[in-house]
Amino acid sequence: MLHPVRYVVAAATIALLVPCAWGQKAPYPVKLIRIVNPVAPGGNQDIVARAVAEPVARSVGQQIVVESRPGSSAVVGTRFAKAAAPDGYTLLAVSNTFARVPSIMRGAGYDQLEDFVPISQTCDVPLVLVVNPALPVRDVHELIALAKRRPGELTTANSGVGSTGHVAAEAFSRRAAIRMLHIQYKGAAPAIVDLVGGHVMLRFDQVTTSLPFVRSGKLRALGVTTRARSVVLPDVPTIAESGLPGFHDSTFNGLVAPLGTPPEIVERLHAEVVKAVAIPQLRDRFRQRGIELIASASPSEFAAFMKAQVEAFAQLAKQTGITLKPI
Repeated sequence: MLHPVRYVVAAATIALLVPCAWGQKAPYPVKLIRIVNPVAPGGNQDIVARAVAEPVARSVGQQIVVESRPGSSAVVGTRFAKAAAPDGYTLLAVSNTFARVPSIMRGAGYDQLEDFVPISQTCDVPLVLVVNPALPVRDVHELIALAKRRPGELTTANSGVGSTGHVAAEAFSRRAAIRMLHIQYKGAAPAIVDLVGGHVMLRFDQVTTSLPFVRSGKLRALGVTTRARSVVLPDVPTIAESGLPGFHDSTFNGLVAPLGTPPEIVERLHAEVVKAVAIPQLRDRFRQRGIELIASASPSEFAAFMKAQVEAFAQLAKQTGITLKPI
């Protein structure tokens, strides 16, 4: 039987040790990680997030799920992620929409640069300017000439106000000094269907969506928006080399976390993304679809990239008057 004095000493020792154990941070991660996808499932943002999540999950030894919460130009899911605990267990998949919406929607409910901590970019997706083959143009020069002869008559299909295609078309129109009629759709799929069907004339679309139609001859590709030609459309010139020097636009994807997420967790997640996008089989699989998997050199580099995106679009929105109704 333990002597009463020894019992008191033992109890006191335990009392001193237990708080120390409780005060130690558990290694990250110790439970499931959730990536919120704020746009409709099945698109590039969803597909890339899931593809990157798989090797990261294997590496950290915890399950990672991608949870779609679409609605109102990604505002619904973004607000949800913003309100989550900043503990590294809720992340947000982002794209150009994330960087642009607060500039054109009053009361968006989040600040791109103040409410989230950047982790890393995950990919870059070129846009391609495609036209219905019935349109009598073979290159960007001919399209611009036709648009100047018929101001406001050429119809361009967009996936909603502020969408990637809409913004690219607005930027193109300003650089080329032309006017086109914007036809808004609820998504890329119906826009492409009407373009192939000849109900609209052209569209700035992600290469991944238009590629099958270009290869089958149902659409004609005039130019890509990136600084270099796309590996899946090597014969299609860039718009910059087709008469609009310096023109550049593309879709980026990335990951951010709620403000307050510990720096060591952000650094750990960044390192895991770097390893994931470097997997040769994964890179090759996406490159065949026109998607270039990439990682930022550091979270701070992604922060600088995001800041540049926000500022460039805010200027364009002011010049063109692009606005979204508040929700």
